[in-house]
This record gives sequence, structure tokens and C-alpha cells, in this order.
Amino acid sequence: MRTVLIVEDDVVNARVFSKILTKRGGLTVKHTENVEEVMQIAQAKGADIILMDVSLSRSVYQGKSMDGIKITQMLKGDPNTADLPIILVTAHAMEGDRESFLRQSGADGYISKPIIDHQAFVDQIMALLPEG
Repeated sequence: MRTVLIVEDDVVNARVFSKILTKRGGLTVKHTENVEEVMQIAQAKGADIILMDVSLSRSVYQGKSMDGIKITQMLKGDPNTADLPIILVTAHAMEGDRESFLRQSGADGYISKPIIDHQAFVDQIMALLPEG
């Protein structure tokens, strides 16, 4: 069973994503906004792909406030987790944001909230999941 780690500070969004991914995608889902936990799961290969909220309002790591861009940069900069696909998820869907966020973070994909087309959401995640 393939696992999606949802890094999201909005519990309602996390629940919606989780329901869509389990029902339509047949995927296992983990959820946290705790940066330590994200790092542990990624290091332990406990997820096949990460959905990363860009603006995490309460996330702190080693005393520093962290958003999804910074967490993605850390994961992509670590040889142990660099290959883990990360899709940024954000409500900040202004013109140019997608390119800017992808360039800054090194993420593999970008999805804007709210999720309207559930099948397209699942398809985008499945397309980036590693084979196997």
C-alpha cells in the first residue's frame, strides 16, 4: 500500500484530502504538521509522497518558524530524502505563485486549494508516485 504524508495545519483540509486519497486513490494517509515528525517519517521512508501546505502557521523546527517552502528545501537538500516527491498545496494561487514556489522549494508539483476536481487531484498525485 502506498502512503501519502499530508503536512497541513488545517484539520478540515487534511480530512478532505485524506478521504479523497483513501476512497478514490486507494492510498494510505498519514497527517502531521509537526516538522520533527515530517523529518522522521521522510528519513524512515515512511511515505511515498508528501503533500506540503505552503503556509503552515504553527510549525516550528529547532526553534525556528517553518513554512512548507523551508521544509521542502530541507528535504530536497538531504541526500536521504531528496528523491521523495513533494507536491506543494496552497490557497495562494495568484499569477506567478506556482512557478515561484516550485523554483524556491525544489518541489515536484503544485496544487491550488480548494480542491474542486477530486479525480484530477488523485491523478496528479498518482502521476508523481514512484513505481512499485
